[in-house]
Amino acid sequence: MHKMKKLKLSKQTALCALVLLAVFVVLTVFESDYLFRVQELNLFLYTPLFFKQQLVVAGGLLTWLGTYFTQFFYYPWLGSLLLCLWLALMMWLMQRAFAVSRQWTFVLLVPVAMVLLTDFDLGYWVYYLKLRGHFFVAVIGVSMAVSLTWLYRVLAAKVKGNVSFALLLLFTIAAGLVAYPLGGYYGIIALGLMAVITWRIGELSRMQKSALTFMFLVMMWFIPSFYYRWVYYQTGSDYILWQALPIYHNTDEFSTMHLPYVVIFVMLFILAAFYRADIDLRKWVRPAWMVSVVPAILAVAALWSCWNWWYKDEAFHVEIRMDACMERCDWEGVLSEMRSYKDEPTRMMVMNKNLALFKLGRAGDEMYTYADGSKALDTSFEVRMAQLGGKRIYLHYGLPNYCYRWCLEDGVEYGWRAEYLKYMVRCALLNQEWTVARKYIDILKQTRYHRQWAEQFEPLAVAQSADAVAAHPELGSVLPLLTGKDVLGSDQSLIELFLLNMLAYRSTDNPKTSELVLLAAMQLKDIPTFWPAFFQYAQLHVGQPMPRHFQEAAYLYGHLENNVDISHMPFDELVKRDYAEFMQMAGQYRGMPEEQMKTYFRPRFGGTFYYNYFLMRGMKTY
Repeated sequence: MHKMKKLKLSKQTALCALVLLAVFVVLTVFESDYLFRVQELNLFLYTPLFFKQQLVVAGGLLTWLGTYFTQFFYYPWLGSLLLCLWLALMMWLMQRAFAVSRQWTFVLLVPVAMVLLTDFDLGYWVYYLKLRGHFFVAVIGVSMAVSLTWLYRVLAAKVKGNVSFALLLLFTIAAGLVAYPLGGYYGIIALGLMAVITWRIGELSRMQKSALTFMFLVMMWFIPSFYYRWVYYQTGSDYILWQALPIYHNTDEFSTMHLPYVVIFVMLFILAAFYRADIDLRKWVRPAWMVSVVPAILAVAALWSCWNWWYKDEAFHVEIRMDACMERCDWEGVLSEMRSYKDEPTRMMVMNKNLALFKLGRAGDEMYTYADGSKALDTSFEVRMAQLGGKRIYLHYGLPNYCYRWCLEDGVEYGWRAEYLKYMVRCALLNQEWTVARKYIDILKQTRYHRQWAEQFEPLAVAQSADAVAAHPELGSVLPLLTGKDVLGSDQSLIELFLLNMLAYRSTDNPKTSELVLLAAMQLKDIPTFWPAFFQYAQLHVGQPMPRHFQEAAYLYGHLENNVDISHMPFDELVKRDYAEFMQMAGQYRGMPEEQMKTYFRPRFGGTFYYNYFLMRGMKTY
């Protein structure tokens, strides 16, 4: 009989271990780009000041630990391994604290699935959450709450006499005073769990249980109020009970986004309430062999629920992979990601593609050979390009002041992140603000994985030489695009529209900048704006082949309006032939709905400016 029990325990443990192994594989294989992006939006500094800054609000220890472990997603496999180990520890602590029977071990997979949902159902919220270290806060917070409950249960079981009971009361007060500042909401949950499990401890009398429960209930209300009034002045009165929980503002998903947390804590209170309850599945399940199958079924159901609500939007992941490519200056990689996406692209994807083509010098020939569109983001709250990839767009198009401005504002609003500091280093170097660049470089040198990046840019700040910046492989291509005017206006958070209007009217004697001006004018589809940009480009590229799309735009506008004589311009025969065939086909399908016309025109003319000008209208930017 002893061997049989040991074998059953081994099966339950093996099931949980197998599930965690599967989670590790899924995260490493399918979510590595997402996890790398998460650590770029994280910042952990190995300084005493950083530690003190986290403790100015309740739950500061959790955010400090959360940011510490999040940095290891720099290597997604390592961060995933640490997350899975924390999940395993959380399950073990729950099993020990609540004495979960071996036949109920599978139930512990439910909170595991919910913790994973708090991290992998975020989608675009990952750019907007203000809770630092979010990816590890939940699992560490639950582990802390369960550990305190376990310690309290062990101590309460040893109460003998009034002296030891008085010591237990002192412990409960000390636990409350420590749990809330270190764990925030999770500290309050720990007090609630202690109150519930008190009634499952047979060693205590009814009077003692009542006294302890009253003490816990008073502390759950009094301690947050006490710390709010006397310690944590930066905390709003509406959030004193919710510290260390993420806040989702202005969204219809408020309740659903918090649902995993509700399930976790309901599950914890159920486990506490059924501590020492002798429930034998064999009395309820027939035939008896089904007892060993039910755990597997429920475990699969919990994980299926997790995967079903897992955020798997392909456009979101393509944007993230594009970001990773651009961070490495892998512009061909950006184009490869764009080609791999078969649906209508988002505006962020289109802008990333256009930037990559401009960097490679192929925008004039290939910009319209890729799909255009403005697919709505898979989210119910308002998302702005400034938080997604607008900062990088501003930087590489020669507007570092706007990039710096958004980094500064978002750093204040959402917390400082490694990505913001990297942009600010680049902006300072482009503006020859050497001392400012050194300041941000020194901060990044206090990190584990971004130190090497900072040290690569440090010689530029030390040299204080514009020539050194011009020779840099990344910044050197941006330097000629700078206007030379230190101005900063408001973009109304509409980065694409603001950028196009700013670039399209620029006068320049730089050949590369003139290409950028002409590309912006073409995207505006405004004929009077196009011609000055076109002639400026032509004068700065005398003797060089005129890119195909530039010819197409000039040939089309020359026929739509007769204000410019194009009869002597040397257009390619292919450009003229495509225009003639396009117009002929347009005449044949006149009156047909635009969406239906796209279906007929795209195979033949989808890669031309003609198609984009007439059939790709009403693009929505954000």
